[in-house]
Amino acid sequence: MMVFKKAMPRRTFLRGTGAALALPFLDAMFPAFASAQAKASPLRLSFVYVPQGIIMDKWTPKVEGAGFELTPIMAPLAPFRDRMLVLSGLAHDNATAQDGEGAGEHARASAVFLTSVHPKKTEGLDFRAGISVDQLVAKEFGKVTQLASLETGIDANEVVGQCDRGYSCAYINTLCWRTATTPVPMENQPRALFERLFGDSDSTDPAVRQERLEEDRSILDFVSEDVGRIATTLGPGDRSKLTEYFDAIRDIERRVQMAESQSDRELPSVERPIGIPPTFTEHVKLMMDLQVLALQTDLTRVSTFMMGRESNPRVYSELGISDSYHPLTHHQHDP
Repeated sequence: MMVFKKAMPRRTFLRGTGAALALPFLDAMFPAFASAQAKASPLRLSFVYVPQGIIMDKWTPKVEGAGFELTPIMAPLAPFRDRMLVLSGLAHDNATAQDGEGAGEHARASAVFLTSVHPKKTEGLDFRAGISVDQLVAKEFGKVTQLASLETGIDANEVVGQCDRGYSCAYINTLCWRTATTPVPMENQPRALFERLFGDSDSTDPAVRQERLEEDRSILDFVSEDVGRIATTLGPGDRSKLTEYFDAIRDIERRVQMAESQSDRELPSVERPIGIPPTFTEHVKLMMDLQVLALQTDLTRVSTFMMGRESNPRVYSELGISDSYHPLTHHQHDP
């Protein structure tokens, strides 16, 4: 066996017909004699926000230490228990009312979540919060990635004006603040997020983008030759990673295209954003998978996901519940 002190460039792209895909981390991207530290996976940071609170006695373990019992809400995380820490004592006092401000818990909750800064109460454009921790980290992590950070969500960003008793909608539309006065919008469109990661469309016009979808059924078709060529130079482990990676991309492409066609069929008389799946569960799953791909390809190392906006009136009909979620959260602990 011959061992060479060289490696495939980490930022290797597969290209074809204007499309480009970044590869995931492969063993072949590291020199043969690189140190274990150099081969370690990069540090990543991801935030997931659930609006309007949690039933804390169903979330927080009863005892401290490694032997804690998983509570009902956390039960699905059982497979990752040995890699998980549950932290308490992180309440944000700056989200409470100050100086007679009164109500406005929803606006303050999302504004303070990643900034820990009490937001200015205003309905105008003079809103002010603080730089969010994801953006602070992104300034450093972004020095070595194509995208400094991803800001994603489920709800649209069109809500403007007053959203919570004297507070600007800027406070509930996002969790991320580049500066104290510059909120970062959350992307909720799977197609837009996909194109940001793997290639932009020539036009934002829905008709043009649909035409592009019909012409370019799969960006993988463009790069299949390069995939085959690279695969012949890789070891079994890397070939397996490459296969899993492209299977994941192809599956996401299929679901994005399916979501677009389903949106058109379900609401033919209403102009809706292209690419939004018909159910909350499918939408969340697709957005999470896209974030995983972004981290896997090292296009970014920082992501924030807003699973819902505060004061969200969403109805989770897929669970067989016909009432709006927000009013249900005002249950006053009545089972």
